[in-house]
Amino acid sequence: MKREEIERLFRQHYARMLRVARTLIDDEQECEDAVGDVFADLLHGTILLTAATETQYLMTAVRNRCLKRLRHAEVVRRMERDTSAGAPDAADEDDDGRLTDITEWVVGRLSADEQRIFSLRFADGCTYAEIASELGLSRVAVWKHLHRIILMLRTQFNSKQV
Repeated sequence: MKREEIERLFRQHYARMLRVARTLIDDEQECEDAVGDVFADLLHGTILLTAATETQYLMTAVRNRCLKRLRHAEVVRRMERDTSAGAPDAADEDDDGRLTDITEWVVGRLSADEQRIFSLRFADGCTYAEIASELGLSRVAVWKHLHRIILMLRTQFNSKQV
């Protein structure tokens, strides 16, 4: 689509699309991002709309984008919950020994990329979005790597009662 056509669609449909997004998502910034993503897809894509289908397409696209964001937010919450449940308890006397064991395991078993993801998340406290941006990955890819690493850590260290 031409930029002028997309600008016309934006002026004509933005407010309505934002209302649709607000019915699904409570966060105003997330709503604006979802609507913006739809227009960005139009700008960079090969989608051709006719006057008869443009409204229906845009409303459906913003609804789907919002639902995708909600699903992703749920995955992130679940991952953070799983991560916090698997983290060592700071009150234990042998935390240093545990951390040393985990560090040695991480260095010995994970690839350099996985070590970098693990370090950015747990040593530097970076968010999934920050890690994804720095390494040129998607947030979902970061989540998958961390999820796999955490499952491996649990298997390794829960069986040893560390």
